[in-house]
Amino acid sequence: MPEEFSISSAAKNIDWKRISFIFLGIGLFLIVYLAPQLPDAVDPAGESFPLTREGKAALALFLLAATWWVFEVVPIGITAIAIGVIQALFSIRSANDAFSDFMNPSVWFIFASLVIGRTFTKSGLTQRMAYNMLVIVGERTSMIYLGSFILIAMLTMIMAHTAVAATIYPLLMAIYSLYTDEQKPTRFGKGLFIGMAFVAGAGSICTLLGAARGAVAIGFYKDIIGTEISFFDYSRYLAPIGWLMVFLLWAFFMVFLKPENKTIPGLREKAKSLRSKLGPIANVEWFTLIVVMGAIAVMSLRSFVPMLQPINKSAIILTTTILFFIFKVLTVQDLEEIPWNIILLFGGAMSIGFCLWQTGAAEWMAIYWLGLFQNAHWFIFVMGMAIFVLTMTNLIMNVAAIAITMPIALVIAPYLGVSPEVVMFASLVVAGMPFLFLVGAAPNAIAYESKQFTSAEFMKYGVPASILLMIILAIFVTVIWPLLGLPIHV
Repeated sequence: MPEEFSISSAAKNIDWKRISFIFLGIGLFLIVYLAPQLPDAVDPAGESFPLTREGKAALALFLLAATWWVFEVVPIGITAIAIGVIQALFSIRSANDAFSDFMNPSVWFIFASLVIGRTFTKSGLTQRMAYNMLVIVGERTSMIYLGSFILIAMLTMIMAHTAVAATIYPLLMAIYSLYTDEQKPTRFGKGLFIGMAFVAGAGSICTLLGAARGAVAIGFYKDIIGTEISFFDYSRYLAPIGWLMVFLLWAFFMVFLKPENKTIPGLREKAKSLRSKLGPIANVEWFTLIVVMGAIAVMSLRSFVPMLQPINKSAIILTTTILFFIFKVLTVQDLEEIPWNIILLFGGAMSIGFCLWQTGAAEWMAIYWLGLFQNAHWFIFVMGMAIFVLTMTNLIMNVAAIAITMPIALVIAPYLGVSPEVVMFASLVVAGMPFLFLVGAAPNAIAYESKQFTSAEFMKYGVPASILLMIILAIFVTVIWPLLGLPIHV
């Protein structure tokens, strides 16, 4: 009888929903992997692009990873490892290529950003910033939303959105700790951290300093069109839509994730009291600020000082990690507390992104999709292209999405009488705001570490936010950008 009882108990504890999604991912992989050869993609010049066996397998792996990531059938870092393993087992790419992407400089940039966030918390800077902000914005939760979002957007004007998210994350954790002592997620917590991710993306499109994708797009534009987009023109057309989205996202979260409490009684006085207990800024706080601001300054100057351009931004920001350990601001215990699950997630995102790129699967998808619009109205073409970039940037690196799409879109655009500037700026708008999947951008994954939401919930709110983004983009393409002097037709 005891054995029968234990078997019965085990059967009752089986998570059939989880198992069904595990097999759903595997099933999608096998269906595409074993499917017959798919039709060639044909570009406007009539050149055919066949989908190779490796490319088809990359698409199959892409579906498996997306399913497992969305439904979190295993920890997101484990799904990332599976991406490398499956590439090696099914000969999609060599094991060396599949796993070396986990050591990509972009992954190390995320690691260093997380270390900076950890250092801000340990040094006390996070608490000091949080208390000062709360004294300013007061006790209304709606204003805490707004104050946090504006601060995030302002920082992304001068530094990479990954570094901003890693810096702001502990600050928001400190603020949230004053809202409730309960461990379970709240609407306010969901809105605060999902909002952090969304707004970091919106702010990052405003200047060339917010993310690398802008410089990549301008490079492609110069090579293909022959003219260069200035720093001023870039911000002139993208900053208005970026800042408009910041305020619309605030309204969005006040509707979809309205805080349970309108105010946090006594918060301002509590923040003042906690701030006074911190005393004057300590030496360790000054040191942390100087090191981080110095790294940000050097990374920002890379856009203007030719001598600094060869230096990789990951090497610059990793210097801060080394200095923090040399001067014993951090210890090995701090290193062990870094969220490696998030770092593995981005290693897997880089691996699947390069897999789709190198096998030709991404190019095949881009040509096949954009080819559907080569005889369409110019507006349909621009929005169709934007939808493709939005989809790709949610699933692979946004830099890769730009690199795949831009050359093809810029070639098709003249046939439809569309200005190449519109193609580039529309691509950059959606590439900066991947609201659907955690792998779309580092701030998404950093926000996930708060444990306030699941990846499915992130997508749940990301769908209407993405629809809002597309509506705003349509308005800018047809009305606002022409008023700002951007030519729509050629």
